[in-house]
Amino acid sequence: MLFEQDSLSASLALQGRGHLSKMRAELGSVSASLAQQTSCQYWLRLDQDEIHLNPLIGQPIKLVYQGKIHCQHCGRASSKSFAQGYCYPCFKKLPQCDSCIVSPEKCHFDQGTCRDSDWGQRFCMSEHIVYLANSSGVKVGITRANQIPTRWIDQGAIQALPIFRVDSRYRSGLVEVLYKQHVADKTNWRTMLKGAQPPVDLIAVRNQLFECCGHQIGALHQQYGIQSVQQIEDAIVTDLHFPVITYPIKVSSLNFDKTEVVEGVLQGIKGQYLILDTGVINLRKFTAYQVEFFA
Repeated sequence: MLFEQDSLSASLALQGRGHLSKMRAELGSVSASLAQQTSCQYWLRLDQDEIHLNPLIGQPIKLVYQGKIHCQHCGRASSKSFAQGYCYPCFKKLPQCDSCIVSPEKCHFDQGTCRDSDWGQRFCMSEHIVYLANSSGVKVGITRANQIPTRWIDQGAIQALPIFRVDSRYRSGLVEVLYKQHVADKTNWRTMLKGAQPPVDLIAVRNQLFECCGHQIGALHQQYGIQSVQQIEDAIVTDLHFPVITYPIKVSSLNFDKTEVVEGVLQGIKGQYLILDTGVINLRKFTAYQVEFFA
């Protein structure tokens, strides 16, 4: 088996070299008659180069970490990546690395203490969508309106449904806090990668949540105005189909911090994970790592 793997690796050709970013992903229709049945297409990003990965599924690939990390913001060499691709000084000063990005209900823009008010105005004081998704089960999440459906793909959701249109990141976070008392707000990545979750009636779940959280949403309307948080009642469920030929029975994580070479037969892609016959790797986690890619 080792000889066979070495033989496959030796036959691979260099396809690209550069710093990793999270994979670019978009939806493509499975068939013209099933407009909402969509298949995810993925591109590996290495600096300015992109490599379409879907045609490589079922074939051997190899990524080789070159031992260099450069901050995706300032380009500084770093021995460690913080917040998925930043050096420590940028991690401490950039608004996109602040704790309120993970917990938007902690937004402090109105207090005048945003790390960069211009950035906050563009990214946080803009329309956000609160949604339900089925990734490792039903969860609630938020994203900027222009990040749909990218956010759903990145989470490995097989179904998604917008439920609120909200006028700022902070107030969308308040809605998420209310809803996560009833459904999860995080994805169990191991469960998601096993591909075993069944479809869920997200419309029914949405209606139940509208009913049980109606009083709290009304309180937000009283405080911020009825236009601040608007229910989306006419949205339809988007079904997402990921390019996977074999899901792992046991999820084994691969890590560039432990090994410089990650290789195997590409069995599929889901979320920001490559699924190999040797394990899985979250490419987003290794943003700003310099690698060579062979196929």
